[in-house]
Amino acid sequence: MNTVVLADDHEIVRKGVRSVLEADRNFTVLAEVSDGLAAVAAVEKHQPALLFLDLSLPRLHGIEVLRQVRSVSPHTRVLILSMHNDEPYVIEALRGGAMAYLLKGSDTAEILHAAKEVLANRRFLSAPLSDWAISALVSKPAEAADPLASLSPREREVLQYAAEGMSNAEIAEKLFLSPRTTETHRTNLMRKLNLQTQTDLVRFAIRKGLIQA
Repeated sequence: MNTVVLADDHEIVRKGVRSVLEADRNFTVLAEVSDGLAAVAAVEKHQPALLFLDLSLPRLHGIEVLRQVRSVSPHTRVLILSMHNDEPYVIEALRGGAMAYLLKGSDTAEILHAAKEVLANRRFLSAPLSDWAISALVSKPAEAADPLASLSPREREVLQYAAEGMSNAEIAEKLFLSPRTTETHRTNLMRKLNLQTQTDLVRFAIRKGLIQA
């Protein structure tokens, strides 16, 4: 039996995908979550074979969820289920480690086919995306090391909340840290990313897909 976690902030989407998968009888849904931090926690707890992941999640953007899932459960294969069909989203998701990119509105057959392809260690794209994304992924020259890789997990959390406009005191309360510790993390991540101002930080987060413009 193939285990699954569903991460989408719309309950109707989660219920729809769950019904499709469980009707096939080869899948068991272990958890449904509605935000990015909960998605990482659920994957770490359940270690599922598959994660169906929306990109536009509250609290932690789907691209950052992808990165963290690779650390907490390397064997979990991720299928993106998104309304975004433009190249930057698709390429960023594939480069981030997603094995499939499905558009919301995909029919039952396509969802099941994608899940089975991914379990067989093959990539899958929704038909409207054709093959251009994989071609671009393969043909683009290797990029410089991702500056996010230099951040600790805690610094990434502080970055996420800071980009959303939270103060050091608010972040400290969220993460159960002292304001001084939070300020240190913020100073360190700004230095590592070569950012000078809050505006720089927000622009960086948008460019990396951590928040929406």
